[in-house]
Amino acid sequence: MTRNTGAAASERVEQLLRRDRAIVLISLTLVVVLAATYTVFGVGMNMSAVEMTRMARQVGEPMQMGSAAPWTALHAVLIFLMWWVMMIAMMTPSAAPTVLLFAAIKKMGPDAPRSGAFTALFLVGYLVTWGIFSLGATGAQWGLEAAGLSDGPMMTLKSKGAAGVLLLAAGLYQLSAFKDACLRHCRSPAHFLAEHHRPGLLGAFATGADHGLYCLGCCWALMALLFVGGVMNLYWIAGIAIYVALEKIAPKGRWLSFVTGGALVCSGLYLSATAVISAT
Repeated sequence: MTRNTGAAASERVEQLLRRDRAIVLISLTLVVVLAATYTVFGVGMNMSAVEMTRMARQVGEPMQMGSAAPWTALHAVLIFLMWWVMMIAMMTPSAAPTVLLFAAIKKMGPDAPRSGAFTALFLVGYLVTWGIFSLGATGAQWGLEAAGLSDGPMMTLKSKGAAGVLLLAAGLYQLSAFKDACLRHCRSPAHFLAEHHRPGLLGAFATGADHGLYCLGCCWALMALLFVGGVMNLYWIAGIAIYVALEKIAPKGRWLSFVTGGALVCSGLYLSATAVISAT
């Protein structure tokens, strides 16, 4: 009787965990779908991402679309929201394993009655970190436009030399020890949560923010490549998002980083050399 009762209880626990995992996964999917929809339709922008992608040209040679929109406070807010929502769409899928594991841990511990709130705060902390990155990206976009290096309407670098330097820098970062250290944390959710878990609701937010910082350290240079391909170029957005997920879950993810780093370095050197030759 005791054995049967224990088996029944264990089965109920497994059913609850499966149900909660499904709820968290559906919630994450909804966040990604809404963010992706916002990005694709270019809410608040003069053109949708589909239109921007259709008009994309070779790297460093954007289509001429006239003068850029003036940087008013409203324009800056819209650009920030564009970056942040795009980061949510791109980074949430690769964070899903850690969010799901965090939710399962909370469901089995003393915080089980409020596991949903803990998980939500963990995700919010993670996304706030990418919000801070988006502030920096917005400032970088303004600075590049002010320096005449970026085409405002197409939101991409208009110099092959500048694009080459950015590709080279991103490639070298891919090969760096700092990238390797951050990637190790992102590739092992269990190790990360064991090392960085904090108690309480505020702790859940802080743990999520910590995970966001490691992901930011891992991926910021890849996200900067959007300035090369076009900030709203869907091919580059989807390609980078898929690559980031593969880098974190593929068995040989670090080797993938080395290969990509080498390819970016070669591409950067080629574009830089092309720019120098064209200028002489």
